[in-house]
Amino acid sequence: MYVARSLALFVVAALFEIGGAWLVWQGVREHKGWIWIGAGVIALGLYGFAATLQPDGHFGRILAAYGGVFVAGSILWGVVADGYRPDRYDIIGASICLAGMAVLLFAPRGH
Repeated sequence: MYVARSLALFVVAALFEIGGAWLVWQGVREHKGWIWIGAGVIALGLYGFAATLQPDGHFGRILAAYGGVFVAGSILWGVVADGYRPDRYDIIGASICLAGMAVLLFAPRGH
């Protein structure tokens, strides 16, 4: 249950952060206006809240692990939302980041 909850929260946080940044990008760079920017700011705030729901209480570890999700999720977002075609280096880099996330979160630790 711990792993499933943690992974689900990472997906939710990724949607808020990547989606929020994308909305701000669209509002500014694509001239879609303040409503898009405002929606992006709200989504980014929800990302910050979603991260606090992680079962692990170590902020640095959670944020570092989330970095892997952010890298892979951003590439996936680009594919779906913008038609981006990742090359093998994108795939390799995202895979390394996700492996790092798994080690940060799920490797056994002595305390």
